[in-house]
Amino acid sequence: MLPLRYLLALSVPAVVTLTIGVGLPGVSEPSATTALDTTLLSAYKWRNIGPDRGGRSIAASGVRGRPKEAYFGATGGGLWKTMDGGDNWAPVTDGQLTSASVGAVAVSESNPDIVFIGMGETCIRGNIMPGDGVYKSADAGKTWTHVGFKDSDGISKIRIHPTNPDIIYVASFGKYAVPSKERGVFKSTDGGKTWKNVLYRDDKTGAIDISIDATNPNVLYAAMWEAYRKEYQMSSGGPGSGLFKSTDGGEHWTEITRAKGLPAAGVVGRIGVAVSAANANRVYALVEHDSGGLYKSDDAGASWTLVNANRDIRQRAFYYTHVYADPKEQDVVYMQNTSMFRSKDGGKTTATINNGTHGDMHDLWIDPDAP
Repeated sequence: MLPLRYLLALSVPAVVTLTIGVGLPGVSEPSATTALDTTLLSAYKWRNIGPDRGGRSIAASGVRGRPKEAYFGATGGGLWKTMDGGDNWAPVTDGQLTSASVGAVAVSESNPDIVFIGMGETCIRGNIMPGDGVYKSADAGKTWTHVGFKDSDGISKIRIHPTNPDIIYVASFGKYAVPSKERGVFKSTDGGKTWKNVLYRDDKTGAIDISIDATNPNVLYAAMWEAYRKEYQMSSGGPGSGLFKSTDGGEHWTEITRAKGLPAAGVVGRIGVAVSAANANRVYALVEHDSGGLYKSDDAGASWTLVNANRDIRQRAFYYTHVYADPKEQDVVYMQNTSMFRSKDGGKTTATINNGTHGDMHDLWIDPDAP
């Protein structure tokens, strides 16, 4: 067993000096110098011994009814879970996944032991790590099973029916750089065993967001995004991008991209959408467009009003464009960008609520019972 602290001197070509020490307080540290053959030296590899540092995270979820449990997805480190309200975290997917980047997390409200994660990043910055689809756990994160979408580089969102955990919706971005078929919104009615592509635009357009009406889960809103990221180039927006609504559980969809009040012409990019659980007629959409910003609907998406065009809530839109409706107050809405913003007047004015955290904001879970 190697001691707790060791140093390798790598400048001597034929032999190396290895100095070892116990490294414990109050314990003397005898040292020994040993000549090591280069064959033995070749077996040594560098490893990170700390301090620990997390990278990016773009996915998080709490657990309804279990206030001290939560999950977050690391963009290069699998899924992590806390059981004590965030004081301590532990990885729960190590050795069980075949990719590392978790970009979507969803926990069933009706059966909190059921957890779905989507792999890959869909905030398509310059360095992104692709995934290999969707995994499911039926035991609160202890074990995981791959349930599809191996040909999609990024899963944007996963949403679970609030009362039926067998109904799941997946927003699949598809391939980052080339046309691909595994794009759009998919639905499962058997707990993830099989999937049906219920909203498909074309092989260049993926799905980026889904919102379910908590008062009537047959009503859904979804955003499609035509975008790509190559090593030397990226594009956000195109004729494939748009906003859609379903009133029959996702089986059929109506496009509302050009509904009254939304931009009537011009290129549409990424869209974030959120329907209020406090008032099903109140829907928010954060739209990437030359005349974009936060739009509000009070008639379930039939017509819209631009309530906030501030650049703070829509800068670097391909990387952010996240919006969330408070489950109890229809006029409370959150937007994420280089800061997190909260509005208490339906989006007209905003206050920054970073509370000293790092600037990049990419996901938010609001407890439906205690917002």
